[in-house]
Amino acid sequence: MQVAKLGVRFMGICTRETSVEEMGPKERSIYIDQLTPRGGLYTDVQRAVHPKSNSTWRVSPEPFWMPPHIVWQYEALGRHLYRFYKAANLLYAQSVRGIQPGWVAAYLDRGKPEEVIGYGRMNRFKQHLPHVIRPDVIPAVEGMVATELDSVPGGIGFTASLGQRYARLGYEIVGGADGMASGFMHMIRSVGGVEDAVLGVVISEESSAWRPEMAWLGEVLNGLGLETYVVRPEEILFSEAGLFVEGAQGRRQIDVLYRFFELFDLRNIPKIDLILYAIRKGLVKVTPPLKGYLEEKMLMGLFHHPLLKRFWHSEMGEDTFDFLMQVFPRTWILDPHPLPPYGVIPGLEIDGQAFTDWQALGRLGQKQRQFVVKPSGFSEQAWGSRGVSVGHDMSEQDWGGVIAAALEAFPTTPHILQEFHTSSRFSVDYYDFNSDQMARFRGRVRFCPYYFVVDDEPVLSGIQATVCPPDKKVLHGMVDAVVVPCGIAAGKR
Repeated sequence: MQVAKLGVRFMGICTRETSVEEMGPKERSIYIDQLTPRGGLYTDVQRAVHPKSNSTWRVSPEPFWMPPHIVWQYEALGRHLYRFYKAANLLYAQSVRGIQPGWVAAYLDRGKPEEVIGYGRMNRFKQHLPHVIRPDVIPAVEGMVATELDSVPGGIGFTASLGQRYARLGYEIVGGADGMASGFMHMIRSVGGVEDAVLGVVISEESSAWRPEMAWLGEVLNGLGLETYVVRPEEILFSEAGLFVEGAQGRRQIDVLYRFFELFDLRNIPKIDLILYAIRKGLVKVTPPLKGYLEEKMLMGLFHHPLLKRFWHSEMGEDTFDFLMQVFPRTWILDPHPLPPYGVIPGLEIDGQAFTDWQALGRLGQKQRQFVVKPSGFSEQAWGSRGVSVGHDMSEQDWGGVIAAALEAFPTTPHILQEFHTSSRFSVDYYDFNSDQMARFRGRVRFCPYYFVVDDEPVLSGIQATVCPPDKKVLHGMVDAVVVPCGIAAGKR
């Protein structure tokens, strides 16, 4: 989208109309910052981080550029991940029925209450899959590495806003200027099965940090023609006909409920019994589905398990299987059950040494501890950067304690061990609001592509890039990171 003239406000002072070509990096950065939506996208705590700007991160004057062939790879990634979700859904179902090993479902159900297990196994929902797919991708020297998958991600509204802002400067954004909002809208209509579906985005208190950005997205969706209400669970109204909200034009029935709450938090959500009743009776459609087993990081460990190789290869096809073998880091489930003397942990070998006991990992030298330990899922510690321990970033004593604690937590909160991959470094420019100068650093990047499934096809609708200082081992949104949308390099001026 080309913009000829922009009325720009720099540091509170309105200037003359300026053409895009006349704006330097500093002016572009300030312009991006000044485009923060009225009312903000953040909570008061988040907003107070950078008092001289409207942003809670370092603002760059341009997107993170991706060559077209890399964008194509990310489009392919979405298709492969969707096939993986389909296969994982089938694997669990066949494990429950005894067609596949029973320990698969036993792992994926561990620590979950019967209520969550029961909803995940209901026949009426057996084909339901996540309609939002968002991996965390590290561009390592050996290629792209997807360290996690998230089907209830934050950042949808935030990434949508970033895409709109940078597109105002004429940059070609991956997914398009309105790709995130448009993709989300088409996904909801696909779930609802009707063009005029009414959407209710239900956000729990536990997920309240994302309420401002989703409220902003709700306004955008209403502007696009999708009737949207962003509400707290207690604002939901119930009748035997379904779920309702009070809108500006009176009471409106919800066709699609977008679940912005975690399954581990169900018992803390007001009116959850009424909401679950409406879902169970088919009075409202819900996405993501109530399938806790599809939200487990241990799925990557199951993907790498040698006894399941034939299943994955058969269900996904050789192309997807080979692709994901390169993309998914080697992952293991930290199970404290002892192995027989001749048993070894499959695929775990360090400097030629095989392992039969997880505790032995605690005695590895620092250079050998290129691993991450984190909760698999169904825990308040299993999202964001919570609960993540990097082996080579701590003492041997602390690392041994992490391994021991993870094994002890297995009955209620299984943990995974995953290979650590170092992101490649990239140079990025940003405007320093304190010094009033442009600055640069060479940092490590994490990409978060967003795919919305429309008519059984995942659509790449935007990619968020987070560039962190090089000393950071866990890459996530932070005050000293540059956060930008990805742009297509072919459209770079």
